[in-house]
Amino acid sequence: MNVPASLSVVSLFENADAVVKTVLLLLLGSVWSWAVIVDKALRLRGARHSARAWMNRASDARAAEELIGERDGAAANQPAGAVIAAGIEECMAVTEDGAETFAERRDRIEKAMRLALSTQLRQLEFRLPFLATLGAAAPFVGLFGTVWGIMRSFNAIAAANNTSLAVVAPGIADALFATAMGLAAAIPAVVFYNKFTVDIGRFAGIMQGLIGRSVGLLSRVAMNGDD
Repeated sequence: MNVPASLSVVSLFENADAVVKTVLLLLLGSVWSWAVIVDKALRLRGARHSARAWMNRASDARAAEELIGERDGAAANQPAGAVIAAGIEECMAVTEDGAETFAERRDRIEKAMRLALSTQLRQLEFRLPFLATLGAAAPFVGLFGTVWGIMRSFNAIAAANNTSLAVVAPGIADALFATAMGLAAAIPAVVFYNKFTVDIGRFAGIMQGLIGRSVGLLSRVAMNGDD
């Protein structure tokens, strides 16, 4: 069954007045939100897999050499690999300073890894505020278009002195279309913002455990380097 042209999205947009068209164009931010959602989902998926792989490797390691292994540049590009790389670099640097105690070396390595983790978390959180803003603002932008469409219908009634459906239908159609677009933009943004926030929190939890395990191994390398 074919949808009548008057009810198609293109026709509704073309028949809307300038104010409602502006509102609908603003709500096209939902297209950009889907680009952010796809990009963020792929990045978080890779970050989780990398973190679990490094956590398994650290759990099985009995010496720092087993954790370090072969320096993989591709792995270092992942958030977990970048944190481990920061710890290894700090580990190699502290072995040259024989005046430090083991506790001081451990503290320096841990601080370097936590700083690297903070940097990686900020990168993972990049553009999440856009989803939060879109999810919060889109319904109200759509509501503005809804109110404007209803006002247009009342003005049409007053101008035509007629309450027939043909008089009020254009304004009501604009109003409902703006409402639908507002919800279509807001719902995915809110759902995925909440999901990504939880995923980043879980990733941070895995990384806290990984840092705790890795620092112990890397600190002993620093201590042995002074012997």
